[in-house]
Amino acid sequence: QVRLVESGGGLVQAGGSLRLSCAASGRTFSTYAMGWFRQAPGKEREFVGRWSSGGIYYADFVKGRFTISRDNAKNTVYLQMNSLKPEDTSVYCCAAADGPRTLVALTTTRGYDYWGQGTQVTVSS
Repeated sequence: QVRLVESGGGLVQAGGSLRLSCAASGRTFSTYAMGWFRQAPGKEREFVGRWSSGGIYYADFVKGRFTISRDNAKNTVYLQMNSLKPEDTSVYCCAAADGPRTLVALTTTRGYDYWGQGTQVTVSS
């Protein structure tokens, strides 16, 4: 069992930055593929980016603005968000995949086994 806890959300003005953290339990954190997703009210959860053995990959709408990093010694993955826009307002969740997955699967919610509760990000105009 893996427990994921996100932090770092909040209210920020358009153009600002936030760094989200996702702390994971589990002794084999370094082997997990980690993903970030977001869900706005009334919308489906959407893929933001992922870090796996296959590399780092981002959704088109965040390329050049968001960066994923991870610190295996701290069992933590980060999402640095710059140049935030009001349309980035969402609940952001991290997810972990325990086991091999295709790179395509890791862009979908079904590619992950564990989810955090999420952290709210609100971007004002």
